[in-house]
Amino acid sequence: MHTTNHPTPELRQLAKLIDGQRIAMLTTLSTEGDLESRPMTVVDFDSDGRVWLFCEHDPQDATARERHRRLNLAFSNERSSTFISLPGRGQIVHDRERIHELWSPTLKPWFPDGPDSPRLALLKVTLERAEYWDAPDNRVVRGLALAVSIAAGKPMGLGEHGVLSTAHAAGTSR
Repeated sequence: MHTTNHPTPELRQLAKLIDGQRIAMLTTLSTEGDLESRPMTVVDFDSDGRVWLFCEHDPQDATARERHRRLNLAFSNERSSTFISLPGRGQIVHDRERIHELWSPTLKPWFPDGPDSPRLALLKVTLERAEYWDAPDNRVVRGLALAVSIAAGKPMGLGEHGVLSTAHAAGTSR
């Protein structure tokens, strides 16, 4: 995933939390109002705090734009015990210059027609906030913290949970 320098402490912390996590579960609403989730590759987390993903989109399909208006991205890294939920607003973007800028040959299996396909688009996600759970990444430490928590009858040393405000980062460029 391509990341850039982030101007605020909240965005720097979020960039650190998602660093190395390329796959997110994207949840949107179907036309019937049901939740639909699918794994997606994140290709950029820009300096304005927006997440960029490639998607296939027929420019004539207005329902896809509506389905992506409100969405959630979820990251889960069991190895580091980091879990992140990113609710936001999606916008389908057919910017050929930006598509070429973010294109990678590793995307070819999912998008065989390449970056010039008229059906290839970007999903730009403007985050509303970021909620995260970050526990110690050492299994022994987590096990000890769980044992202490059970003995104490309350969570102790199990990690950090927080909500980061990303509202100030809703830039409008691109």
